[in-house]
Amino acid sequence: MIDFSLTNEQKQFQSLARQFSKDIIIPQAAEFDQKEEYPVEIVKQAHELGLLNTIIPESVGGLGLGLLDEVIIGEEIGYGCMGIYTILMASELGITPFLVASNDEQKERFLAPLLDGPKLAAFALSEADNGSDAAGLKTRAEFDADDIILNGSKMWISNGGLADITVVFANYAPEKKHKGVVAVVVEKDTPGFSHQKIHGKMGQRATYTAELILENVRVPKANILGEIGEGFSIAMKTLNKTRIPVAAGSVGIARRAIDESVKYASERIAFGKPINRFQAIQLKLADMKIGLETARLATYYAAYLVDNNMPHISAAAVAKAHASDIALMAANEAIQIHGGFGYINEFPVEKLLRDAKLNQIYEGTNEIQRIVISRELNR
Repeated sequence: MIDFSLTNEQKQFQSLARQFSKDIIIPQAAEFDQKEEYPVEIVKQAHELGLLNTIIPESVGGLGLGLLDEVIIGEEIGYGCMGIYTILMASELGITPFLVASNDEQKERFLAPLLDGPKLAAFALSEADNGSDAAGLKTRAEFDADDIILNGSKMWISNGGLADITVVFANYAPEKKHKGVVAVVVEKDTPGFSHQKIHGKMGQRATYTAELILENVRVPKANILGEIGEGFSIAMKTLNKTRIPVAAGSVGIARRAIDESVKYASERIAFGKPINRFQAIQLKLADMKIGLETARLATYYAAYLVDNNMPHISAAAVAKAHASDIALMAANEAIQIHGGFGYINEFPVEKLLRDAKLNQIYEGTNEIQRIVISRELNR
């Protein structure tokens, strides 16, 4: 039997996140965007409300929420500001490799401390020359007795440099290609581990995005997740799950674009009547609504598959690609409906468009998602 209803707990989280977005995020989102400033107090409040690092397992004191719970929350936060949502989402991304491959000791050592305050995790796979080509890593790992030494750099890392723990993917045997990759946990103040903030982003400016630099970073082998050589597999298993929260944020953007457009179109008078009386506007709104509903269904379905330990690679790629395409379309149409006002920051819709674009790029471009989908079809 198919049941589209939410549990009471899910409704409570949805209501909590929606209120947090309305009362705390939306009134401040434009300011953090314009200043390219990390919202310290908002992240602190998210932690206090239980909206940060929600997937940390109950075994170490966390909420242990499922992926459907996460996307229900994510839609609400993405509605308020995709840049602020990415901070929370990227921390969950950094935590997910532990759920995929860590042992109990590593969960206790690295994840439990994140519950003590507004602490973040990060996921460091992309490099300046290797984004979609994740197997072509140039960051190197060398073994030295009981330690592993890392050298190289990572690019476009959300929460990079701010995170208390970062899962770094490095190549210890280039000749083995994707089978020569290792996943290593690096703590914030480890000697040789530094970062540079990336400025001038088109959107999602509240998110702290950085280049990470690793110069003879030495950590114990006990920081390796899974087995040596499983790093690439861990990364892919992680992304096959975490693409779904990107879709959730995209659904939030699309919903916000519709709400802003409906409000403006009911108030804007042209030729003696509100523009929502004109069929051209009505058709735009209808297409936006169709996109929103199908994107949400695809996102919920993919999350359901993950939570029930069912095959989800294709569904995750469909959700991520479709929802982010819909978010961009909806934001673009919202600007068109607002006319000249949509092109300036007096109204929030121009920010929606700038924020939505990144959702088509990170955690695997939408071109990569389509390749994933095609491969699954042709297995």
